[in-house]
Amino acid sequence: MNFLTLTTDWTWYDKLIAHIPKGRLFSWHAVFDAIPSILQHLPTTLGLTVAGAFFGLILALLFAIVKINRVKILYPIQALFVSFLRGTPILVQLMLTYYGIPLFLKYLNQTYGFNWNINAIPASIFAITAFALNEAAYTSETIRAAIQSVNTGEIEAARSLGMTSAQVYRRVIIPNAAVVATPTLINTLIGLTKGTSLAFNAGIVEMFAQAQILGGADYRYFERYISVALVYWAISIIIENVGRLIEKRMEINSPENITDEIAGGVR
Repeated sequence: MNFLTLTTDWTWYDKLIAHIPKGRLFSWHAVFDAIPSILQHLPTTLGLTVAGAFFGLILALLFAIVKINRVKILYPIQALFVSFLRGTPILVQLMLTYYGIPLFLKYLNQTYGFNWNINAIPASIFAITAFALNEAAYTSETIRAAIQSVNTGEIEAARSLGMTSAQVYRRVIIPNAAVVATPTLINTLIGLTKGTSLAFNAGIVEMFAQAQILGGADYRYFERYISVALVYWAISIIIENVGRLIEKRMEINSPENITDEIAGGVR
């Protein structure tokens, strides 16, 4: 049973929308009546978003480091990989992971005698993989640009004080780069949240898929799509406002005078 079903009593909501008239051609009642059922699948949508953003951010950081340092062998592979991910639709990437990963695992089973149960792998794993890879391809450029925007004078000052490369990254580069990258990363997160609506193609029942199911039951597709659009809109507004609070917080704590801060002592 779904999380929201267990914790939310929608009786008050049903009484509220009971006064909304049910039209024949178009029904506002059908629009608002579908929202509780759609929200029951909000944890699935958020789970796909958070997991995709988390693993995508890690991969993006690796991609950015490889590109900045022009790592031999890895750099051409990274460039080709990112170019492919940025040049193909995310729906195509989702289908490639959905059908490609099981095919690859079957090959490993046949070639090396593994006994992996491919049918037991949740479809959400394939979706998260596709979202993470797509997120990494776009976010890597944001992170790369943010890292390279850090004042070289601050980096040199930190190194002149005897800081290690790890300390320079932790106390100078990452704090400064995070301030620059955060607004773009927030926008990317909003885009990823909306992009999870494609997961229904992999058999995952998230919010958009639930809206389709409801529309198929009474052929009120237009009303159900308005319902899910309102929910996505509300989520985007929340993420945007949380992002603004984070930006303000980071501006307060950003090391604008990092040299004076470092002079207080090197950890």
